[in-house]
Amino acid sequence: MERRNFLKVAGAGALIAVSPSLLQQKLYASNGKQYIAYERVQLTDGAGAPLKVSALKKEINYVFNYPFASTPAILLDLNGATSKDVKLSTSDGEEYIWKSGVGKDRTIVAFSAICSHQLAHPTPDDSMLQFVDAKTPTASYEKSSVIVCSSHLSAFDPAQGNKRLSGPAEEPLPAIVIEVAEDDSIWAVGVLGPDKFHEYFKAFKPEFKKFYGGKRKAKKKVKDSAKTLVLNEYTKEIIQY
Repeated sequence: MERRNFLKVAGAGALIAVSPSLLQQKLYASNGKQYIAYERVQLTDGAGAPLKVSALKKEINYVFNYPFASTPAILLDLNGATSKDVKLSTSDGEEYIWKSGVGKDRTIVAFSAICSHQLAHPTPDDSMLQFVDAKTPTASYEKSSVIVCSSHLSAFDPAQGNKRLSGPAEEPLPAIVIEVAEDDSIWAVGVLGPDKFHEYFKAFKPEFKKFYGGKRKAKKKVKDSAKTLVLNEYTKEIIQY
């Protein structure tokens, strides 16, 4: 499983590997400060069958809700291998390590699709936050193959742990920590980085009532499986600048 390697590198192993001068900078990951383990959930396709790595198309936005019933996340199979052991930091200066993408080529990543600026996110009605493939220009950044939030034109790099590239956002998008099992199935196990779930649940009560039957149901933790759809199947309208 990928998770064993993640915990080894991003947890205590990462602290041993870095130079002594960095130990004072608080590299958090799996100690509960910037990594939170949630339910281990299998990603499934629209028909409820296990989603396999071999079924993923390159640079396509796949949306699933995790770790809560109303919190959208995006799964990607990037064109190239991701960076390794990327040091990221919160707006408060707390640092943590994002290990890399998963899969045999390190191209598969997932992230919470709630913008770290003002919480824009995909809904069943529309989406202003998504990955822009290499062929699609964006006003948010000089290059494509980035995650963009068209609400206020922030851009993030999924190949570097969703590092903030431009715009008013001050923090990376948190990563959804995923595993690829021996049978090629994909599992979500936790969240790494500065999540905005608390603020999110305070901000969108009318939306929760409309789509999920109220805030209490919207805050339920996802268990067992999470249906995963291509973005244009998840939402009615994609807004991208």
